[in-house]
Amino acid sequence: MTKAIPRSVTRLIDEFSRLPGIGPKTAARLTYHLLRAPDEQALALSEALRDLKATTRYCSVCYNITEEDPCPICSDEGRDRSLICVVEEPLDVIAIERTGTYRGLYHVLHGAINPVEGIGPDQLRIRELVARVERGSVHEVIMATNVGLEGDATAMYIHRLLKGKVRLTRLARGLPVGGDLEYADSVTLLGALEGRREMRDED
Repeated sequence: MTKAIPRSVTRLIDEFSRLPGIGPKTAARLTYHLLRAPDEQALALSEALRDLKATTRYCSVCYNITEEDPCPICSDEGRDRSLICVVEEPLDVIAIERTGTYRGLYHVLHGAINPVEGIGPDQLRIRELVARVERGSVHEVIMATNVGLEGDATAMYIHRLLKGKVRLTRLARGLPVGGDLEYADSVTLLGALEGRREMRDED
């Protein structure tokens, strides 16, 4: 950055640039917007970030992001506790909940197996999923990982670990290959949930 830009401005641009989907130009636009904004708007953003880090945690049951432990979904006695939907990210939970029809529980892996990025099974919440199934109250695990190389590899790895212990199903292929679950519309997701099929070794 040029020396004509104050260090504090450069620092904020750099921090915004670290966020997914934010390039240098967008980072600069956001920074200069905050410079022009009223003080209370910038301070509200700062307080929201501080509050986010201070009050959120992972649910000790499903590993979704929550302020209460266990999270409201895991605490809901009206949910079907014999059914677990396995997703890659917390945003995927929101996408499935938008369909308004799924009444089971979730398990959030926080990523997918990706050797290129150095992400192996040990970096994900797979051991915790196996432990939940082995406690004996789960009858079906729905693999709702994203459709693509990493999501499919993750689903097959979990399938090998849980085969014979529980019914394993995979979302129907109404989802586009390479598309992330969080971007799918509710109608497509509903069809994928209703059309789920048994997982096989060759899936």
